[in-house]
Amino acid sequence: KQWYQRRVRGQFYRNTTLGQCLEDSLDEMVQTQQITAAAKNQVLQQFDKAMSHSLAQRARNKVNFKGKIKVYRYCDHVWTFLMTNTEFRDSTEGFHADKVKIVACEGNKQEKS
Repeated sequence: KQWYQRRVRGQFYRNTTLGQCLEDSLDEMVQTQQITAAAKNQVLQQFDKAMSHSLAQRARNKVNFKGKIKVYRYCDHVWTFLMTNTEFRDSTEGFHADKVKIVACEGNKQEKS
């Protein structure tokens, strides 16, 4: 089970626009035999590590949101919320979304050195 949880957390950012574009490009390169499937997997693993590390180091903004929760679930240490009529606000601006899906997974708390 721990292996599965690490794998799911590691692949968390592959469903982003950037992750999907990378995977589509890599699939095309495998199909045209420019790279091997093993090389594709190595690139995706590096992407997973880089995204997790970059966001942990660089993302410092706090965003508050308020809306109506239609559905929520917690499975394998991953929370999923489907919300409607949601307001997002940070320290300088805000915006409204009619529908939003929020997926959050547990992270390891890193100590500052």
